[in-house]
Amino acid sequence: MSKPKKFQTLKGFRDILPEHQKFWNFVFEKVKDIAQDYSYQKIDTPILESAELFERTVGQTTDIVEKEMFVFKDKGGEKVTLRPEMTAPVARAYIEHGMISWPQPVKLWYWGPVFRYDRPQAGRYRQFYQFGFEVLGGSSPDIDSQLIIMSNHLYKSFGLDVEVQINSIGCPGCRKEYIKSLTKFLKDKKLCADCRRRLSVNPLRILDCKEKKCREAVSEAPQIIDSLCEECRDHFVKVLEGLDESEVVYNLNPFLVRGLDYYNRTTFEFYLSDEEVASQNALGGGGRYDYLVEQLGGRPTPAIGFAGGVERVVLKIKEKGIKIKDQTQADVFVAQLGEEAKKKCLKLFNDLRKEGIKVRESFSKKGLTEQLERANQMKVKYTLILGQKELLDGTIIIRDMESGIQEIVDFEKVIPEIKKRILGVNGGVKIYSESAPSKS
Repeated sequence: MSKPKKFQTLKGFRDILPEHQKFWNFVFEKVKDIAQDYSYQKIDTPILESAELFERTVGQTTDIVEKEMFVFKDKGGEKVTLRPEMTAPVARAYIEHGMISWPQPVKLWYWGPVFRYDRPQAGRYRQFYQFGFEVLGGSSPDIDSQLIIMSNHLYKSFGLDVEVQINSIGCPGCRKEYIKSLTKFLKDKKLCADCRRRLSVNPLRILDCKEKKCREAVSEAPQIIDSLCEECRDHFVKVLEGLDESEVVYNLNPFLVRGLDYYNRTTFEFYLSDEEVASQNALGGGGRYDYLVEQLGGRPTPAIGFAGGVERVVLKIKEKGIKIKDQTQADVFVAQLGEEAKKKCLKLFNDLRKEGIKVRESFSKKGLTEQLERANQMKVKYTLILGQKELLDGTIIIRDMESGIQEIVDFEKVIPEIKKRILGVNGGVKIYSESAPSKS
């Protein structure tokens, strides 16, 4: 008889194991905290959406639509896709749920998996997680500045030293003239096959190409910032003034266009200060998309957003050796000897938990040595030990796991005593060095 097949994760997918969760929890809590500080409301959109939603908004000639979407037909024959990004679904939700009638601007944040069929590499997977912020219904450059400032604060809260690459790609009006001059400049340059085709259908995408010869070709190309109309130039200047006022470190990058067709005016990306500026190194980015909602059938709605990659942040936190406190770390372990002690400890465990004390147990183990080993593995500060003698005396032992010193306290007073210890207050009880519980 042949052995059953051993299954593994698909290429580009992975399990996030328990030992990594403290990093993910840390990032999530920081994102949630800053979203609440800036009055963003959380939104969750479906993982599966109509493929047309992204084909129409992200752009037919972008790498995402051309090469990276997981597209298939469902059982009803509809062409659907696993979402490759989050902004278009948020815009769809804004229209579908009548958020235009809400007080404007509407500020939303999200966290969840997205899917792109790309070549897996460090920090990049075919299923990866994004956090992001979207502001719909506001055109002021102050909104752009605040979103960048907020995102900058967020990366700093992770312990990462970052700088912003920023550009303006103007509006459809002033971009038209720039595209003419860019096309003329690139006409005789050596480009990859994809960019030769893009030259006639979407030249701006060439500025975003990752191929070396294409990057070399555009290095001397005309700069879009020189083609901005007066209104777009004024908007960009005010965005930069807002960043200057808040002392945000940024670099003007005239070739930053981002990889999605719906962007206009402000575009920006975050990089570690000590890393090369290249698309594969970006921690996150965003930009203004003033025409997206209208493009999807809604009313004209100016908007801007930002999205960051969770895996990239976690990878850099680990590389930098940034210490993360494990929020699941317990302070107390409850150990017991005998059936009667176990019954009493079951209640004690829940009473401690109700008091907000992080407590752990291993009631399936009978021996004290095994339980103490488990407590050591969990790195708790204190272990509460209840044996037969303690049951008869109405006491319990508090063991300091670092020093090994054990103290006997009244069972009814153990919870307030433990709360004092965790808060660093001297409990004032008599110390019995290395006393041991009686075995039942």
